[in-house]
Amino acid sequence: MSDPGPQAGQQPGGDAPAAPPALARPHVVRRRDWVPSLIWLIPVIAALVGITLVAKVLWNRGPEVVITFKTAEGLEANKTAVKYKDVQIGTVQSIRLARDRSHVRVTVELDKNAASGFTAKDARYWVVRPRFDTSGVSGLGTLLSGAYIGADAGADEETASEFAGLEAPPIVTRDASGRQFALRARDAGSLDIGSPVYFRRVRVGQVASVELDGDGRGVALRVFVNAPYDRFVGANTRFWHASGLQVQAGASGFEVRTQSLASIVLGGIAFAAPDDVMGPQANENSVFALADDEATAMKPPDGPAQTLLMYFNQSLRGLSPGAPVDFRGVIIGEVKSIGVQFDRNEREFLMPVVITVYPDRLRRANTLEGSQAAPPVEPRFTQQERTRFLISRGLRAQLRTGNLLTGQLYVALDFFPKEKPVKVDTNQDPIQIPTVAGSFDELQQQIQEIATKINSIPFKELAGDLRKTLATLDRTLTSAEATVSRINTDVTPELAGAMKDARRTINAATRTLSEDAPLQQDLRQTLQELSRAAGSIRVLTDYLERHPESLLRGKPEDKKR
Repeated sequence: MSDPGPQAGQQPGGDAPAAPPALARPHVVRRRDWVPSLIWLIPVIAALVGITLVAKVLWNRGPEVVITFKTAEGLEANKTAVKYKDVQIGTVQSIRLARDRSHVRVTVELDKNAASGFTAKDARYWVVRPRFDTSGVSGLGTLLSGAYIGADAGADEETASEFAGLEAPPIVTRDASGRQFALRARDAGSLDIGSPVYFRRVRVGQVASVELDGDGRGVALRVFVNAPYDRFVGANTRFWHASGLQVQAGASGFEVRTQSLASIVLGGIAFAAPDDVMGPQANENSVFALADDEATAMKPPDGPAQTLLMYFNQSLRGLSPGAPVDFRGVIIGEVKSIGVQFDRNEREFLMPVVITVYPDRLRRANTLEGSQAAPPVEPRFTQQERTRFLISRGLRAQLRTGNLLTGQLYVALDFFPKEKPVKVDTNQDPIQIPTVAGSFDELQQQIQEIATKINSIPFKELAGDLRKTLATLDRTLTSAEATVSRINTDVTPELAGAMKDARRTINAATRTLSEDAPLQQDLRQTLQELSRAAGSIRVLTDYLERHPESLLRGKPEDKKR
């Protein structure tokens, strides 16, 4: 076998490896043009599309606002919509609880085209869900579609990113056509938000808000009158409570008045102008007084008031503050307060009553419709001088009964000329008006006097005399009964015989007067003879009238003979 020779890497003639042969250096040639692969176009196009979509989303993305509610009932993230006039303008993005756990914070993303009015500082948001309150039933459509957030665009130029949500939908939205007016009242009565407003018993608006005044002495209300009825609210318009039933008793009977069945339950407000003269149209947010009823609202202004004081020496049960003060059937004021006071000089209790009267109600001119009242005349005398003169003429105050069923009293001012003159210091304030006893008290006094006289009657002696009289009467009745028995025994048979004789006499008279009785025939013959004799006498009388000389000479026929 031949020797193959030294192996690669070994040096000949020994065990050491041989050096490797030198490698050839590669020759690099640079290409002139670089063309990318077509596969890279797909991610580039996808990136461009993604960037475009992101830019479009960012461009169309609206502002985010945070709305706080007391509860998140019915709201769901990424599902609950925000609507304005049933058009979706946004979506709820997230709902989270506040740190103090008093409310929830709802983040809403609005559409870009909704950024102008719904980010205004006075924009309003509320949750629309089924509700039942005094204004009616609302939100029934959400039973199937679910709750959503309602919105009302604002008009403020200042924007905001956080809003306090309303717990109830607003009665009047800013896009409603009409005007708002402010009312001032002593109390709200049965009025509430949503109560109707009537004009000539037609519903023309509703109550928008009810809240207390800052000092707590009254109630401030805002009413919204829909267009075109808002033009009927003028400077001379009067507002009054139209709640419940108004019952009025008069000479023609009872009269029941109400605006509608809804006003009985929900309350309501009505307005009108005296004699339909409303004057110029009232500006929006004008302030009006809210009267208790239509009669109070329509009465003319009372003018300045005068406070008077009077002392009554009798019980004031049935008299209460607010009772009317009457002058011959005309209400000229009302009772302001009543009390009790001890007079140390007279050592008796007096009942002071303070009243407020309006003298202009007596001096008010009665003018015909369309005529102008005479201009006011400057009084020549002061109020104190006029009061002193009236008291000198017999002006007195008296308590009278206004209702016999309820026992209510009222103060009547009238003239009593027969009363003794009284000196009154008209410089004191308030002026004291003398009083006289009431007619009802006089009646009670008379009844008491009658009762006293009745008590003074000796009923015991009268009862003894009455017993004696009754005993005598009993004996008399016993005697009368015995007499009647005796009459029945003795007189009755004789009366029966007399009755039989009278019956026989009547029968005989009947037979005598019958037509076929002989007496009747003789009577007829006699009457016939009398008739013939009367005829002869009549002939003789006629002959004598023609020949009166025959009384002396006789008839001519007798001479011939």
